[in-house]
Amino acid sequence: MKLSDIMSYAQLSFYTEVALVLFLGVFIAITIRTFMPSRSRELDAASRLPLEDDVVLTPRVAER
Repeated sequence: MKLSDIMSYAQLSFYTEVALVLFLGVFIAITIRTFMPSRSRELDAASRLPLEDDVVLTPRVAER
């Protein structure tokens, strides 16, 4: 008996459908949250962050 025979009798196709629905749900939720009008100010500020010269980020130094 092959492993493919064992896996086909296990009827695991249900898990792939659940994973697809879960992925689509998370994708739609992230897309809606990203393009909400209430987040436009936050996203606009984040988009200009690389161009600002006033913000100086210093790397963390490990303390001993």
